[in-house]
Amino acid sequence: MKEDPHSIGDVLDGIEDLGERRDKVCVGDALDEFGRRSFGPILLFLPLIELSPIGGIPGVPTFLAVMIALIAGQLLFGREHVWLPDFVERRAIDGDRLARGAHRLDKVAATIDGWFHGRLKWLTRGIWPRVAALVVVLLCCAVPPLEFLPFASSAPMIAIAAFGLALMVRDGLLMVIAFAISTGAVAVVAGVLTSGGSG
Repeated sequence: MKEDPHSIGDVLDGIEDLGERRDKVCVGDALDEFGRRSFGPILLFLPLIELSPIGGIPGVPTFLAVMIALIAGQLLFGREHVWLPDFVERRAIDGDRLARGAHRLDKVAATIDGWFHGRLKWLTRGIWPRVAALVVVLLCCAVPPLEFLPFASSAPMIAIAAFGLALMVRDGLLMVIAFAISTGAVAVVAGVLTSGGSG
């Protein structure tokens, strides 16, 4: 990708391109594709993997949540470049499966991209990205217990993807929506844990 992505469509195009060019796509490949100074695209890219059919593979949501938490933690503490351990960067996903999963999200992405245009930009600057990063870390902690239910982990991942997109396109309205979605995701987690404890 020669230019920084500015929409979900751009990110999906990058994912499809990676999948089509490589038999296996490593996490490090994605970091290089989207730029290691770009937290927004990476925080969008990883949840999109979970929201694709790949997210139904046992263990994948939790693994993605760990990676997202590591990246969001760096944003929280003011690091300027995305860093992950070598053994994480070497983790790979089948390229063809990744490309197909990204392609299935194209229509949804086109619809969402038409909604957000950089409003309330002050909510994407200053302390707010760090507040969002803290919420993302907390949402990642909710993923492992939700993985016992098919695709239930999609609730926090949708919120994380919204934060990633908000940071990428600098849309404060979407940041507000992401905080609201996070509240709903917490309610889902609480419901799952409560029903599990009473069962």
